[in-house]
Amino acid sequence: MTVREGAARLGDALRRPVSLVHPRRRTAGPEGPPLGARDAVVACGVYRQGERDPHPHGFDAALRTVRAGRDSFLWLGLYEPSEDDLAAVAATFGLHPLAVEDASQKHDRPKLERYDDTLFAVLKTIRYVDHDKVSTAAEIVETGQIMVFLGRDFVVTVRHGAHGELQTLRARLEARPQLLARGPAIVLHAIADHIVDDYLKVAGLMETDIDALENSVFDHRTRFPDAGAVYLLKREVVEFKHAVLPLAAPLRVLADPDGAAGLVPSDVRSYFRDVEDHLHRVTEQIAGFDDLLGSLLQATLAQVSVAQNQDMRKISAWVAIAAVPTATAGIYGMNFEHMPELRQVWGYPAALAFMVTVSVLLYGVFKRNGWL
Repeated sequence: MTVREGAARLGDALRRPVSLVHPRRRTAGPEGPPLGARDAVVACGVYRQGERDPHPHGFDAALRTVRAGRDSFLWLGLYEPSEDDLAAVAATFGLHPLAVEDASQKHDRPKLERYDDTLFAVLKTIRYVDHDKVSTAAEIVETGQIMVFLGRDFVVTVRHGAHGELQTLRARLEARPQLLARGPAIVLHAIADHIVDDYLKVAGLMETDIDALENSVFDHRTRFPDAGAVYLLKREVVEFKHAVLPLAAPLRVLADPDGAAGLVPSDVRSYFRDVEDHLHRVTEQIAGFDDLLGSLLQATLAQVSVAQNQDMRKISAWVAIAAVPTATAGIYGMNFEHMPELRQVWGYPAALAFMVTVSVLLYGVFKRNGWL
C-alpha cells in the first residue's frame, strides 16, 4: 500500500461516524484539580497503546501516570481557558511562557512554532453560516481557533470559538486504537485533517453562493444587480483566504523529515503530506473565487452604469419630444398681433397637428435607436 493510499484510508477512518461518545465531564481522581470544577477542561484522557484508561485523572496526576509508564500519552482538551487555567496547565506540562501567552490571545493567522521539546500550532476553524440569500446575510463564514501543544508524551488542545468542537473527533479516534497507538502526533494530524476537510465543505457551499450570485448579476430581468452582495461575498472569501493560506507553511514543516524531528514520527509525517494536498485544493478554489468575484464586482458596477445610461437616454428622449409642443405653445402664447395664421380658422388645428406630427416622428426615431 502506498503512502497516499494509507493517508486516504486514515482520513476515511477518521470521518466515519461511530457510536462511541464519552461524557463531557468526568470526576477527578484523588490528586489534581477536579475535572468540571472549571469549564475550561472539557476532556482529559490517558492512552496506553491506543486504548484509553477508563479511570479518571486530574491532568497533573494523569501526566505523572503517563511518564511512569511506556507507550502512553495524555490528551487534555481545554475550551476558552482563562489565564489562570493556562498558567496551571503550563506549570504542569512545562510549557514555554511565550506559547502560553499566545494561547490566551486571538490570532489572525495559523502558525507553527517550536519551543524546546514542544510544538505549538495555531489552526483556524471555519464555519459556514446558513442564510437564505447572500444579500440578506450578515456574514457567510465564521472563524474560530484551535491551538495545539504537542510534546513527546502529551497533547494539549485549546479551542476558541463556538464551533470546531473535538468531542466527535476524539470519539472516532478512540474507536480506532491502532491510530492512537502512533502517539500524540496522530492527534495533531487528525485535528488538521478535520479542519481542512471542513475547509473543503465550506468552499463547496460558498461556490453555490457564488454561482447563484453570478446568475443574478447576468439575469436580463435584473436592471440593477446588488453590488453590496457581491462585495460581502468577496470580503468573506478574503477572510476565508486569510485562514487557509498561512496553514500551508506549518503543514510543510510537519511533513518535512527535518521540520519537527523527534516530535512527529516518520510514519505520521506522510499523513501530513496528504493533508497538505487537500489544503492545496482549497487554496486553488479560494484563489478562483477571489478572481471570479473581482470580475463579478466589476461586471456589476458596469451593469449599474449601463442601466443608469439607459435611464438617462430615456429621460433625454422624452425631454426632446416634450420640447416641440412646449416651444410651439410658447411661441403662440406671446399674443403678438402680427403672427402667421392667427386669424385663420384652421390655424389652431394646424398648430396642434404640427406638434403631434413632430412628436410622433421624434418618438419613432428614438424608438428605432433604442433610446425608448
